[in-house]
Amino acid sequence: MRVRKWPVVGVVLALLWLFVRGVDGLDTVVGEFLIGLAVGLPIAFAFRRFYTRETELGRNLRAAPYAALYVAVFLKELATANVDVAYRVLAPGMPIRPGVVVVPLRVETDGAITTIANSITLTPGTLTMDYDEETNVLYVHSIDARDRQSIVDPIRTWEDYALVLFDEESKPRDPVPEMPARYRGQGADEREPRRVGRRNDGGERDAK
Repeated sequence: MRVRKWPVVGVVLALLWLFVRGVDGLDTVVGEFLIGLAVGLPIAFAFRRFYTRETELGRNLRAAPYAALYVAVFLKELATANVDVAYRVLAPGMPIRPGVVVVPLRVETDGAITTIANSITLTPGTLTMDYDEETNVLYVHSIDARDRQSIVDPIRTWEDYALVLFDEESKPRDPVPEMPARYRGQGADEREPRRVGRRNDGGERDAK
């Protein structure tokens, strides 16, 4: 069943309001949800031209569990990364090896790419530096890039859920794209991340 999208967006904003408020108790939840609707519906209506006019309600309901899983995995990675970064800061000798990892993506829509890129940046120890639209890859800087797989694994999990959330053509079971040819043999392939070297005469950093 297809319905107008802006009321759905307004309800989603009202639900997000509940999480922001951190309410408990049925009466409080109902009251805060109504406040969220009073704020969220006008905002969704005002910005309705920025997204599609209609949406498939059934598909949205099927995608809801994947949204919950995405948030759960993100919160887990967020907590783990906070502890890991704190340890590296406090440990003698600062056990870090900064580097840039190139991550080919299966997702292709702007919303999915932006969501994953922001999730990486919000996780302590990693940062999305850039996105190459031509090859559909992300450049991810990590505080310790010696183990590439440990950096890529949570990104792949987020991507599996994003493929469903954003109704992508690819599916979670589809194979990961091969590394684009331009990155092979340049220290940024699947085997070894690019490392940050010393500054050159121009004040920029060389990638070794």
